[in-house]
Amino acid sequence: MSMSDPIADMLTRIRNAQRVEKTEVVMPSSKLKAAIAQVLTDEGYIEGFKVDANDGKPQIRIGLKYYAGRPVIERLERVSRPGLRIYKGATTSRR
Repeated sequence: MSMSDPIADMLTRIRNAQRVEKTEVVMPSSKLKAAIAQVLTDEGYIEGFKVDANDGKPQIRIGLKYYAGRPVIERLERVSRPGLRIYKGATTSRR
């Protein structure tokens, strides 16, 4: 199955796993997903992550973080998506 937006798929898997209070979520891995997971770990939103290369197909395991019985990540959404164009005037854009 071809996936058009792997980042949105990753965020959706994390959001769905937190709703059912799972401790970790497993998904196909890529360098971009590992980089995003590293940022989430550095900022304290997830416990950590690990990339496993089982059967030649790498998978990433993300440990979800909870505080007082609630997920640390309260809201998770992808603002930018493929095909989204945002038009701004020349005076409002940064250099």
